[in-house]
Amino acid sequence: MEPLIFVIFGASGDLARRKLIPAIFDLHKSGLLPENFALLGVSRSEYSDEAFRENVFLSNDHLEFNGDDDSTLNEFARKLYYQSVNTLESSDYGKVASRLKALDEQYQTKGNCIFYLSTPPSLYETIPACLAAHGLNNEKNGWRRLVIEKPFGYDLASAKALNSSVKRYFDEDQIYRIDHYLGKETVQNMLVTRFANGVFEPLWNRNYVHHVQITSAEDIGVGNRGGYYNKSGALRDMLQNHLLQVVAHVAMEPPITPTADAFRSEKVKLFRSLRPLSKEDVINNVIRGQYMASDVGGEMVNGYRDEEGVPKNSKTETYVAMKFFVDNWRWSDVPFYVRTGKRLPTKVAEVVITFKQPPHTLFKRESSIIQANNQLVLRIQPDEGLMLNVGMKIPGQGFAVKNVGMDFHYSELTDADVPAAYERLLLDCMKGDATLYAHGDSVEYAWGFVEPVLDAWKNDKSIPVYGYPAGSWGPNFADDMIEPERLHWRNPCRQLTSDDTFCQL
Repeated sequence: MEPLIFVIFGASGDLARRKLIPAIFDLHKSGLLPENFALLGVSRSEYSDEAFRENVFLSNDHLEFNGDDDSTLNEFARKLYYQSVNTLESSDYGKVASRLKALDEQYQTKGNCIFYLSTPPSLYETIPACLAAHGLNNEKNGWRRLVIEKPFGYDLASAKALNSSVKRYFDEDQIYRIDHYLGKETVQNMLVTRFANGVFEPLWNRNYVHHVQITSAEDIGVGNRGGYYNKSGALRDMLQNHLLQVVAHVAMEPPITPTADAFRSEKVKLFRSLRPLSKEDVINNVIRGQYMASDVGGEMVNGYRDEEGVPKNSKTETYVAMKFFVDNWRWSDVPFYVRTGKRLPTKVAEVVITFKQPPHTLFKRESSIIQANNQLVLRIQPDEGLMLNVGMKIPGQGFAVKNVGMDFHYSELTDADVPAAYERLLLDCMKGDATLYAHGDSVEYAWGFVEPVLDAWKNDKSIPVYGYPAGSWGPNFADDMIEPERLHWRNPCRQLTSDDTFCQL
């Protein structure tokens, strides 16, 4: 790997301490960082280099130094530096330029820099402009890359404005829009499951797939983030970015080559194929809800409107379920069901491919509750793995059929070193591989898809927000989207292979 300097704007903040510094330290321990490497933290706080090293690394309670000797810790700590600036003042970025020049000479990094914006979104336009004012976007002497955290915009108009602003100073191939969800090993494995196995790809289309379900559930509430969450909601916070990216992995066409440009082009094509949502679609096929106070496991938990920082009349959704279609040759008329929410029974994320039934039913199922359709379950978290539900004969007389699961668990790969999401994504950025990063066009198409929902919720006060008890699977109305097909949501347990009809959550 080429030498580089990794610059973190907002280095004294929570994300840097929780995710970025631990991820880069893990890369260091694994021997994956280049020999010539330095990290420069930039923020408003006043720190010396030594104080910064102590605060974000040596005394970081998000890091566990299990078996790490002092030489390993000190070697990494010596690579950390800090520069205090006023991030709103363009002239202050001269200090950053001077510090980078000194570090470049010291570490011989050939002018290569990654700028990571671990800052509030309000600075996403300011920092690139200030970097450009001091020539720090210039690639005449080494490459420059800009990493931007979500949220990338608040709606379609702001996403377009942000894209336009950033592209004034950095080219598209310099911009890395990070979505940590795509760094999960199991999300990436969807592509391998599809495109590396001849047994699946011939079935991955409208001729054999009945419908697709995607669930991302959290068992916690908004906690002390009520003020922030109330401005975003589940649609903006999860569905527009993370889950639509998962949809792209499930539904995209095979790329011509395994390159970043090829993968990202196919995702853009997929987003362009999403059937636009009409006002009637929003009313009939989108359900929003808020969790209400309830007894969960013997403990009374607050409802959303009782959380700190949440207005008593808030209509912000903590749950959203949506039915939509992909209008292309492969997926025509196959419904996609996506849901996400807080204060659901368990923390779990998975994709379920439900296949069509045989054209003629010969054998009786053990229970009418159990779906007769075969299902392929791609578990993202926890108990990561894959399960194929198939009908098998129950031993004994007759031909009674029971669903059984053939499963694979990532935990069985005991000799595999599975990198954390940020670890994988940061390493890809250092290598210049943008495969798992969002392209600007795909971000705009994703916002354009959900824009009718946001508009309808804003302008039509008659569209309800359904309450659901904390600890339940959301509003019952969400079941009506699937029930006409005599099917239901798969309500998963933490364990991949547990019976989803009766399980301890």
